Amino acid sequence: MRPSDIPNIISALRLVAVIPVVWLLLTQQFGWALVLFAVAGISDGVDGFLAKGYGWQSRLGGILDPLADKALLVSCLLVLGSMGLIPVWLVMAAIFRDLLIVAGALLYNYRVEELEAAPTLSSKINTLFQIVLVIAAITDAGPMPMPNWVITALTWACLITILVSGVQYVLVWSAKARSHGWREE
Repeated sequence: MRPSDIPNIISALRLVAVIPVVWLLLTQQFGWALVLFAVAGISDGVDGFLAKGYGWQSRLGGILDPLADKALLVSCLLVLGSMGLIPVWLVMAAIFRDLLIVAGALLYNYRVEELEAAPTLSSKINTLFQIVLVIAAITDAGPMPMPNWVITALTWACLITILVSGVQYVLVWSAKARSHGWREE
């Protein structure tokens, strides 16, 4: 093992942490789920700092880090939605947006040119709202009840940013695809 492998190891551990977080939520151990979710979030910052700060970025890390982040977030959304702690329609909207982005990215990558993916500002804002909603819903279910308006406001903020970022990805990458044209196979 080399020091430059540390960010990838942290991302892999975050990916593995999805299983206990889901189990803790399903068994309604919300306090521990919140702690482990927070540790995973901190580890995301640490691996990003190490990768960028020391030049330890890799292609594997570029795949593993967002995969671990998305797996944790989507898993939590699915479980919280199935428990009725957040609306199922919001979970479906978030998943549909992610599937749309992945399908568009794959299509662009294989039919137009190699994709250099980078999240948009609206996508980063959406992810932030989703994370805060997950934290608020877990907190509300367990350690500390929240006022109803908090979950409601975060739900609508998530929906708005899901729609804005999804439409933005479609418009921007469609325009790029039109300007570059389709590759011949």
